[in-house]
Amino acid sequence: MVTLSDISRRSSQWVTPQIAFFAVFMLSMPLWIGPIGLYQYIGIEIAIWIIFALGFNLLFGYTGLHSFGHGAYLGVGAYAFGLFQHHVGVSLVGGLLASVVAAAVAGALVGVFVSHRRGIYFALLTIAFGQVFWFGAIKMHVLTGGEDGLLNIPRPPLNLGIVRFDLSSNASLYYLIAVLTIVMVVLAWRVANSPFGRVLQAIRQNETRASFIGYEVWWFKWAAFTLSAMIAGLAGGLFSMAQESAYPDVMSLHQSGLIVMMVLVGGGLVNFWGPILGVMLYFIARDVLGSITETWLLWYGLMFVVMVMFKPEGLAGALANLGRLKTSADLPAKPIKEQV
Repeated sequence: MVTLSDISRRSSQWVTPQIAFFAVFMLSMPLWIGPIGLYQYIGIEIAIWIIFALGFNLLFGYTGLHSFGHGAYLGVGAYAFGLFQHHVGVSLVGGLLASVVAAAVAGALVGVFVSHRRGIYFALLTIAFGQVFWFGAIKMHVLTGGEDGLLNIPRPPLNLGIVRFDLSSNASLYYLIAVLTIVMVVLAWRVANSPFGRVLQAIRQNETRASFIGYEVWWFKWAAFTLSAMIAGLAGGLFSMAQESAYPDVMSLHQSGLIVMMVLVGGGLVNFWGPILGVMLYFIARDVLGSITETWLLWYGLMFVVMVMFKPEGLAGALANLGRLKTSADLPAKPIKEQV
């Protein structure tokens, strides 16, 4: 008989030493990122894409669902934030809530159609729906600005009642996004180590067996898809605030492919920290290699191919094998064993 007890139990802590180190790393980044030769804005990009990658890996790494059109929900969140600021009111909390809700609705609707599918059929459907969102963003010129995008999106201040923080500078905006990123890491950790997360891992191991145990597999897949879209929407809202604009290219197949590459290179299929490492590696490679050659993406692509061929567990898996990244959040590398 197959049971979920075959999946090793995870840490029940809210804050682990790894999370504490990550928090210190993110909050101290503005102090050292300039002296090592990188520009300040890259910290904002890294933090936003870490949020996006964590949500995507909940679907891709933990549930085993290959969504290749996930940039659509990043774009939905970006447009929702901008439209809220333009037509409802200039509000940080309101705009971010609009981003999360809009992406959740979009993800929930798409999830109804894709959650009953698996494998290549699931992947193709996600690509198709992603292209629908992208094409719609281009054609609905009155709402989205078409190919020109939604411009002049304000950066609303953070109003805590008695204290008001101006976010017009990249430095102040970074600290807001960094704090949200740390919070999302903690929440993603808890989801991954919850009973819900264990069921998702069981579905990844063997969907049929999880169904035989008695779980409504389609419902868990739908819930994971919707939750992943919500997190992508939050990242999209922050992205549009940082860029002060929203463009259809955010929803393109190219952007969706980038997040897949980041997660795979980082090792999101085997380790909780894989997506974070993958995002950092991509942006550092973009800046370092980009300063050397205009064809930096070619070299990054070659690195991706080599990694998939010779080290499919990614950067996090390689570091874990070297004993540098031992964490209880590692995903089960072996299939669920049958109990006799």
